[in-house]
Amino acid sequence: MRGAKSAKWVAGAAVIALAATACGGSDSGDEGKKNTSGQPAGYVSIDVGEPQKPLMPADTNESNGSYVIQSLFTQLLDFDDKGEIVLTNAESVETEDSKTWTVKLKAGWKFHNGEAVTAQSYIDAWNWYANVENKQQNAFWFSDIAGYEDVHPEKGAPKAKEMSGLKAVDDTTFTIELANKVPYFNYKLGYATFAPLPKVFYDDPKAFGQKPIGNGPYTFEKWTHKKLIQVKAWDEYQGPNKAANKGIQFKNYSTVEAAYSDVISGNLDMIRQVGPRDLPKYKTDLGDGAIEQPYAAIQSLNPAFYSKTFKDIDPKVLQGLSMAIDRDTITKTVLNGTRTPATSFTPPQVKGNQTLDSDILKFNPAKAKELIKEGGGVPENKISIQYNADGGHKEWVTAVCESIRNATGVDCVGDAKPDFPTDLEARDNNEVKGFYRGGWVADYPVNVNFLKELYHSKAESNNGRFADKEIDELMAKGDKADSLEASVAAYQEVEKALVDKMPAIPLWYYAINGGHGKNVDNVKVDFHGDLELTGVTTK
Repeated sequence: MRGAKSAKWVAGAAVIALAATACGGSDSGDEGKKNTSGQPAGYVSIDVGEPQKPLMPADTNESNGSYVIQSLFTQLLDFDDKGEIVLTNAESVETEDSKTWTVKLKAGWKFHNGEAVTAQSYIDAWNWYANVENKQQNAFWFSDIAGYEDVHPEKGAPKAKEMSGLKAVDDTTFTIELANKVPYFNYKLGYATFAPLPKVFYDDPKAFGQKPIGNGPYTFEKWTHKKLIQVKAWDEYQGPNKAANKGIQFKNYSTVEAAYSDVISGNLDMIRQVGPRDLPKYKTDLGDGAIEQPYAAIQSLNPAFYSKTFKDIDPKVLQGLSMAIDRDTITKTVLNGTRTPATSFTPPQVKGNQTLDSDILKFNPAKAKELIKEGGGVPENKISIQYNADGGHKEWVTAVCESIRNATGVDCVGDAKPDFPTDLEARDNNEVKGFYRGGWVADYPVNVNFLKELYHSKAESNNGRFADKEIDELMAKGDKADSLEASVAAYQEVEKALVDKMPAIPLWYYAINGGHGKNVDNVKVDFHGDLELTGVTTK
């Protein structure tokens, strides 16, 4: 769903999701028939890679898995095309002090197996997600809730199985008490990791992850690993984003070029992102089906601070490497003018975005050399950039390396992993040798999402293992602000402080450069760059 996605790390240059504003209804036709691509009549198809993990909301923090999660699950709220809150499963989410929140659910919602969605469905799910023994990647997202430390201690076994801050008032009402006030907490609830779970989940979580039962606009049909995931529109869905098609096929491709060829031939309906090779011609090829639109995401180079290359590195070296990258030329040539050079750590579409008063994002070879020398240089005078080969990144990674090499004399090479899951596993297991390619899309449209979720020392997605006490303290100050506006302003100060710490090197802001074939209609894009799949119709 828009903004409410588990699609945090982006596989390519775009993220696809379901819209909270799509119209209901379905196409007519014989469901038993199939089109020329082999998909059932009335279904739509889109390119997507193999999810990294089983399909559980709180164990998914990359774009491939999130597409399916968002089709199968609906959480309390979502966001419109301007980044404002739209209530989905919730009737209301209210607070008087930013510390205690009261949630009222819309009555009559059910899971796909007929079980009622209740307040306890959310409470039980959140407690399970947060429990350290369940090893969920997104457990950190529940750390604001009172009692989180009891179920997720830094060391040892949990002291409790339930967070003290979650209380059911009745079947459709529950309260959330936070350890400290968090003015933007309701925005966080728009992330799919806060989705509820049916009781059957707890019988066998591992099996559930292969055949999930949710409360979203589609029901699970099949998962042929590394080939295809198929979901079917659920007629009983009560949310605002009821499917206008009969189902979705998420098709796995080894390269974006292969996916593009299938769109041209009519064997695939939609492509999330056209690769560099086809960017110069895709508008001509696709005509009215071509899509180009900026969205809330940023590309960066993230140092692995545990690696031999960057362990105990002086931030001046990273500042120098940043100034050695000719963003203007690379975005205009290699990326065919489809990206905008970054001027901060956050994209323009989120609350609190600002242009940093710093030269670290400007190309200056002389200054780059000087800073690298002042910082003690790069160990062995060589760096690498890890990326997933199935995402269309090779060309720009090569260009960045050439820019760094020519400007500073530091050798630079690409470190290609065959696919996105392999890339992510290397990050999770602390196996990155230098930089890794970081592509981050907004889970919620506030600057906090691009700062705390990436650079707090305990953040799940801080795969570079950046840790700085001063930054953590500044973030804590922002979390305790008296209003959303004050919190956003405090995080702007966090961002300014990051210039001296360099937890990452911002490169450029994303735009979706994708499209669709002639077999589908009503393909729209929101401010995240998400194709609104529930609204797509077949011809």
